[in-house]
Amino acid sequence: MNVFESLQVALGGLTSNKMRTALTMLGIIIGVGVVIIVVAIGQGATKSVTDSVNALGTNILTVTPAPSHVRINAATVKGNADVPNRLTLADATFVSRNFKKSILAVAPQVRGQVQIVLGNTNATTSLTGTTVDYPFVANSSVSTGRFFNGAETDGSQKVCVVGTTVAGNLTGDSTTNLTGHSIAINHQMFLVVGMLTSKGVGGPGGDQDDMIVAPITTAMRRVLNKQLINSMTIRCSDAAHMLLATEQISNFLRNRHHLRPPFPANDDFNIRSSTELMARVQGITGTMTSLLSAVAVISLLVGGIGIMNIMLVSVTERTREIGIRKAIGATPADIRLQFLIESGILSMLGGLVGICLGIGGAMALAKISGWSTIVSPASVFVSLGISAGIGIFFGLYPASKAASLHPIDALHYE
Repeated sequence: MNVFESLQVALGGLTSNKMRTALTMLGIIIGVGVVIIVVAIGQGATKSVTDSVNALGTNILTVTPAPSHVRINAATVKGNADVPNRLTLADATFVSRNFKKSILAVAPQVRGQVQIVLGNTNATTSLTGTTVDYPFVANSSVSTGRFFNGAETDGSQKVCVVGTTVAGNLTGDSTTNLTGHSIAINHQMFLVVGMLTSKGVGGPGGDQDDMIVAPITTAMRRVLNKQLINSMTIRCSDAAHMLLATEQISNFLRNRHHLRPPFPANDDFNIRSSTELMARVQGITGTMTSLLSAVAVISLLVGGIGIMNIMLVSVTERTREIGIRKAIGATPADIRLQFLIESGILSMLGGLVGICLGIGGAMALAKISGWSTIVSPASVFVSLGISAGIGIFFGLYPASKAASLHPIDALHYE
C-alpha cells in the first residue's frame, strides 16, 4: 500500500462524514485565524507608531502633567496653594525663550472635543489650540491656504486650519477645500485660513486628519475655557541635546511650581522623548500580541485534542476495516501512515481555512475600524506549519493504536 493509496483511503474516510470532519477542524480554524489577525494588528500598530515618531523626528520631547495623585501630593505642600501644579502657557513661553542652546522651538497645546457646523451639516471633531511653531515642531504643513500667524494668536482671533477628514465630514468629500469658508465651532464662527496636509490614520491618536488647529489663546479663552495646557511638544536642537533640555526643563518646572524633593517622585509633570514613547507603545503592543497569541495557541491545542479524539473514534468505528486490510497484506506501517495522513489533512485543511479567515478578518478590521493591519507572510507560514505539526502530533497516538491492532481481534470486533 503506497502513499497515494493511503491518501485515497484517508480522503474517503474524511468525506464519509463531512459534518464531523468540519466540526473537528473548527478549533484549528479559529486558532490559526486568531493568530494571523492578532499578529496583523500588532505589527500594524507598531508600524504606525514607528512611522509617526520617525515623521516627527528623534529629537522631540513631550511634557505632560503627571498623574493626578502626584499633583495632589505636590499641591498639599505648605505654601503651594496659589501655585499652579500643572502646565501653563507661561511655562511653555519661558521654556521657548530661555533655553536657546538646547531647544529650537516649543509648541504648547490644549485639546478638546468640539461641535462643528457648516450649513446644515454638523459633526464632532478634536480642536487643538497651539502656536505658530506647531508646523515646525509637529512636522505638519498646510496643503492650501496658510497657517495662522503670531498677530492672530496674540489677538485671540477666530481663525483655524482644518484636516481633510473634517472637510469630508462637513461636505461629504475629503478633497473639498474649505479655505476662505466660515465654520461654526461650538456656536462661534471661525474663518478657515488653510487646509492641513493629510497624514492619514496611524499613531496613538488614530485619524490624524480629524482635527482643527486654532490659535492657543483663542482655544483657551473663547472655546474650551481652559486655564491650563494639556502638553507642550519641544523640538531640541539635535538628539545630543535632549538630555540637557530634559534637565533644564525639569529644574525650571520644579522651581516654578515650588516642588520639593524627592525627585522625580514629587514632580507634577512628565517628560518623554519620542524614542521612549515609541519603545513604550511597541512594548505594550508586543505584550498584548503575545497574550492574545497565547490564547490562540491554546485554541490550537484544543483543536489538536479534538482531532485526536475524533481519530480515536474513527479507529474504533473502523476496527473491522483495519482487520481486513491487515488480513490482505497491509503492514502496521501502512495503517499508521493512513491515519497520520487523515489527521494531517484535517489540520492542514483547518489551517488553510483559518489563514483565509485570518487574512479576511484583518482586512475587514482595517476597513471597518480604520486600524492599521499588516498580514505578515511569516505569520501565515508559521501558522500553517504549526497546524500541520499539531495534526501529526495529536494523530500519532490514534495511528499507533490502529497499527497495533491484531488482525484476528480486529476481524472479530463488533
